[in-house]
Amino acid sequence: MPTVADLVKALEAIAPLALAEAWDNVGLLVGDPASEVRRVMTCLTVTPESAAEAVEEDVSLIVSHHPMLFRPTQRLTTANAEGRMLLALIRTGVAIYSPHTAFDNAPGGINDLLARRLELGQVKPLRPAEAARACKIVVFVPDADLAKVSDALFAAGAGRIGQYRECSFRLAGTGTFFGEDAANPTVGQKGRREEVAEWRLEAVCSESLVDAAVSAMRRAHSYEEPAYDVYPLRPVPGGGGAGRVGLLEKPTPVASLAQQVKATLSASTVQVVGDPGRSVQRLAIACGAAGSYIADAVRGQADVLLTGEVRFHEALAAEAQGLALVIAGHHATERCGVEDLAVRLQALFPTIPVCTSHRERDPLQPI
Repeated sequence: MPTVADLVKALEAIAPLALAEAWDNVGLLVGDPASEVRRVMTCLTVTPESAAEAVEEDVSLIVSHHPMLFRPTQRLTTANAEGRMLLALIRTGVAIYSPHTAFDNAPGGINDLLARRLELGQVKPLRPAEAARACKIVVFVPDADLAKVSDALFAAGAGRIGQYRECSFRLAGTGTFFGEDAANPTVGQKGRREEVAEWRLEAVCSESLVDAAVSAMRRAHSYEEPAYDVYPLRPVPGGGGAGRVGLLEKPTPVASLAQQVKATLSASTVQVVGDPGRSVQRLAIACGAAGSYIADAVRGQADVLLTGEVRFHEALAAEAQGLALVIAGHHATERCGVEDLAVRLQALFPTIPVCTSHRERDPLQPI
């Protein structure tokens, strides 16, 4: 029987946690990784109804898109609804995992799913990931130090390029030095110029790991004063990113697009901002509460932004900038994602039942 750790590994492959926003709280939030999983339930949010469903249905792992324990928790008691839910789930051994914005942003995640359902072409991230910042460390070492210095750099995180690690370049050459009176050279003598056969060792390194890598190199190097350089590299686009933007098959009136979205997502209501008769084709997508993506949609020259919810003044700002909005509801733009995730997990773990919560509903009901 698979364990919580097995499911976590699969979930992190589907939605790598590195793709989550910095403010988010993602991953395994409650539970023992070694526990066996008998049944999995996906849901948008852990509510009293979905928590009770999990207990009654003997669920071992809840995969909730929205995280519980989102803010620092100082007390876990029955004095509030979240505490009561968590304590009940913990007592029955139910683990909780949240992919949240990692799943929003991941290839094949919720925003990609929405783009597929609306048959967008030429899809790319609406907010591209920040470019990775890296440096190149170059150090000059005698032959006897080459292996231990390179190993020290690799152990500190240098030498990683994409899916490859321990990457370096080595070039043989000749180094010179003149040791002054206070020097204590490892090779040669002070008071005269020495020529030493050395290797030029190069390895790329994430900017955040440079200090640790240089310290590790210095500890492994036999020279009193190792000669080394650290070169900043031009940032390389990281690929991926948040939201999506692409082209509808043909220009479509905003009102017609809203009707298509309503049918595709089974949304109870859909609101629009802007002229309903205006023809649009370049569509930006950001699931959930995504008013902050209005500026990205304008910058990306989108005609319209599909999202779950926006604030009143965000809607005014979009309208003032000529950006139409199709607002389908937070629940409608994300529920499809947790349903799709259940299907994907079931295919990966055919020996255990995986379902989406049957009791979960949109708390915003039309009258």
